[in-house]
Amino acid sequence: MKKFTIPCDFNGVTAPFNIYIGEPSPEKHPLQYQAAWLSRERGGTIPQEVMDSFAKLHEIAKENGVSFEELCVNALGTANGKTASGSGNDST
Repeated sequence: MKKFTIPCDFNGVTAPFNIYIGEPSPEKHPLQYQAAWLSRERGGTIPQEVMDSFAKLHEIAKENGVSFEELCVNALGTANGKTASGSGNDST
């Protein structure tokens, strides 16, 4: 399981929030349960563009038979403050 920090909206205030990525059910949105919990318990929302990005990565992972978790690390690692250099082996 990998942790990503994304900006979420809390009643008009943007604040960082940690989400956790593993291998989601093939028929579910990978952030479905975390987004519902965030809304219900904290009054926050994950931006639609973030939801769309993770949904697209999930589709790519399914189509290519690769790990969703690893695809997210490779695709989003740099944007999350990790370096994507050299061997591409970024173990966190």
